[in-house]
Amino acid sequence: MVANNFHNNNGASNPPPQTLRLLPILEKTKSAYLAWFDYYPLLPKVHRHSLGQRIDNLFVEIIEAVSTASFLDRTKKLPYVVFAIKKNDLLKILLMILWETKSLDNKKYIALSLKIDEVGKMLGGWNGQLVKQLAKENSSNIQKEEK
Repeated sequence: MVANNFHNNNGASNPPPQTLRLLPILEKTKSAYLAWFDYYPLLPKVHRHSLGQRIDNLFVEIIEAVSTASFLDRTKKLPYVVFAIKKNDLLKILLMILWETKSLDNKKYIALSLKIDEVGKMLGGWNGQLVKQLAKENSSNIQKEEK
């Protein structure tokens, strides 16, 4: 009986259905990481296990921070967004070093930089929105206390 044999797909590769909808910022970050994932094994060995590994870890930390922030109450999101901004800025610098040392060619550097810059803009917008909302909430709380 072949009907229940999940291991015999005759070489066909069917990906699982995409049911998880990600936030746009997570989609952008994931897209940047997937581009990096293609370039990572092509790095010279001298950088693959040092800067390359660190960059890979930074991507994971950014994804983790954004994902965590997305599930938290608005009043608790800001530290995670700020953390992701810091990691994104460090990511830009390390990629620049790879490019300046010719470990990453112009085309790959530009492609990654554009994606990472877009993530940075989205994080900055989210940060600004949170700061405004928290300031508004704090000012209304102060006004209530004065009455």
